[in-house]
Amino acid sequence: MTELLYFANEVTQGSLPTVTADNATVSNIMAIAFGIIGALAVLIIVISGLRYILSAGDPQKTATAREGIIYALAGLAVAISAEAIVAFVVRRL
Repeated sequence: MTELLYFANEVTQGSLPTVTADNATVSNIMAIAFGIIGALAVLIIVISGLRYILSAGDPQKTATAREGIIYALAGLAVAISAEAIVAFVVRRL
């Protein structure tokens, strides 16, 4: 609790903590993070595709698999967009 009070006291007096990372470091970290997110999205698409194939015509299982594919594709699109935005911002700074 005392660390939190110390931090609050430092912030109110105007001495905010600083981050010492250059653009290359931030870019590398974000590339790794977005790569992992993209790989997970592709894995979810593959698993949902297998569930779709193995649903054997059951409407509820088919709908669940289709939703998984749609959500994974939406997540992949968001991750790609976020990576493009971060790359643009990092290049501008």
